[in-house]
Amino acid sequence: MTDQQLLRYSRQIMLNEVDIEGQQRLLDGHALIIGAGGLGSPVALYLAAAGVGRLTIADDDLVEVSNLQRQIAHGESDLGVNKAESAAASARALNPGCRITAIDHRLEAEALRAVVSEADVVLDCTDRFSSRYAINQACVTAGVPLVSGAAIRFGGQLAVFDGADADSPCYACLYPPDDQGDEALSCAESGVIAPLVGIIGSFQALEAVKLLTGAGQPHQGLSTFDGLSGEWRHFRVPKDPGCAVCSSEAS
Repeated sequence: MTDQQLLRYSRQIMLNEVDIEGQQRLLDGHALIIGAGGLGSPVALYLAAAGVGRLTIADDDLVEVSNLQRQIAHGESDLGVNKAESAAASARALNPGCRITAIDHRLEAEALRAVVSEADVVLDCTDRFSSRYAINQACVTAGVPLVSGAAIRFGGQLAVFDGADADSPCYACLYPPDDQGDEALSCAESGVIAPLVGIIGSFQALEAVKLLTGAGQPHQGLSTFDGLSGEWRHFRVPKDPGCAVCSSEAS
């Protein structure tokens, strides 16, 4: 670690749970962020600022004016630009020392599995059930921890699925595919209050930093946030022994 890096990350290094060893793990780490919208924006910016050495940001969408209310990685000058490229540029401006790759097309099938297998942690910042199930399957197959977030209207939620923990469920344990429609509610259809995505996205970034550094204990279960009351609730999520994705029968 250089003197400049020691100075840049000094406020994290002074934390006993992180120290120089933990900061070095961040610098050596690789986070894959899928979705560069409301959730992906704070995730990308905070992980770059925290010193994650390698970020891969994937999104096939373009920046629109209605995004600017909450997607803080983008500005008016980015209108019409691919979101992954725009978020990557914003993250590089925060930390030029972070190696950032932008993927401007939808990751599917083998391409998704290949990119996931190269990461140390995956952050699902999408808003479609079909995407979430595909990302979850790829993470289970590759044994890569998944930090999943969602935000709509005034409500948000977060869950961490870590295959290194034999008792950890996967996303399909929490939301069995047969119980869901193909697509989740979108902000365009239902609306979302601007700071909510920042709260959930920052929570996702924190969990990714913990996973990469080894600080504390990864989040377990499901946390939900009601922005109208300001209340958090936490639910235990057991592993489903009959899960079609992560059960012993599935493997």
